[in-house]
Amino acid sequence: MAEFSEISKKEIEEILNHYPTKQAALLPVLWVAQEQFGWISEGVMDLVAQTLDISPAHVYGVVTFYTMYYRKPVGRCHIQVCRTLPCALMGAESILEHLEKKLGIKEGETTPDGQFTLSTVECLASCGTAPMLRLNEEYRENLTPEKIDQLLAALK
Repeated sequence: MAEFSEISKKEIEEILNHYPTKQAALLPVLWVAQEQFGWISEGVMDLVAQTLDISPAHVYGVVTFYTMYYRKPVGRCHIQVCRTLPCALMGAESILEHLEKKLGIKEGETTPDGQFTLSTVECLASCGTAPMLRLNEEYRENLTPEKIDQLLAALK
């Protein structure tokens, strides 16, 4: 079974000090787990459940509901294209298609070298700058195919 590092244990202890119950701390504890392990496997879900004294089924329900938690390993550059209505109306589908063509993968896949993972996500709260994506934790907005080409060239 997976184990939290001492650093993660200290982070979790600090998080728990800010919530009235252990269950209430589930989302931030999942962030700590994802940071340490890179993704949330079933073993990590079990560890989180054990740490918070909640059922593994509850943890699974939360992890599978939110797109921000990775249920499989992702590439070093995780490109998440917003697909909600404002981005869709402003061309998110063509941005996604351009990325698929340039990276040689489909949405939900990772390049063979592990460099890029391409995903779609629900609203990233940047509707006024659609279409947009998140590269790891950084927003890229007002996208065009040319901006995508520049971004990919800088990452390779």
